[in-house]
Amino acid sequence: MADEEIVDEKKVVKKAAARKAATKKAAVESAAPKKAAPKKAAVEESAVEESAEPAKAAVVKSAAPAKAAAAKPSSAVKRLSVTLVRSKHGRLASHKACVAGLGLRRMHQTVQVIDTPENRGMINRIHYMLTVEDA
Repeated sequence: MADEEIVDEKKVVKKAAARKAATKKAAVESAAPKKAAPKKAAVEESAVEESAEPAKAAVVKSAAPAKAAAAKPSSAVKRLSVTLVRSKHGRLASHKACVAGLGLRRMHQTVQVIDTPENRGMINRIHYMLTVEDA
C-alpha cells in the first residue's frame, strides 16, 4: 500500500506541475506583443503625405507674417506682479506645482509674470495664497 500512495502522490505532483506550466504558457502568450498593421496602411500614408506637401507649404508661407506681427516689444507685454502671502507647506501637490510654476520659492517673494492664459490658470487655482497686482 505504501507503494500505491507514493505513486498517487507522484501523479498529483505531475498534474500540478503540468497545470503550472500551462498557466505560465498562457500568460506568456497573452503578454506577447501585437503584430503591426498591414503594409497597405503605410502605402496609403505615403500617398497622403505627398498630396499634403503643397498645402503645408501654403500654410507655412501664410503663417510666417502673422507670427512677425504677433511679436510685441517687451514694453507692450502685460505683466502681473504676484506675491506669495500664504505658505505652500501642507498644500496639495498640484498647488505646490503651481507655486513653483509661477517662479515663487518662499513667502513674501514677489515675481513678475507675463499675463498669459497659462499663468492666469495657475493664479486662479492658488488665488487664496497670492496677492496679484498689475505691473
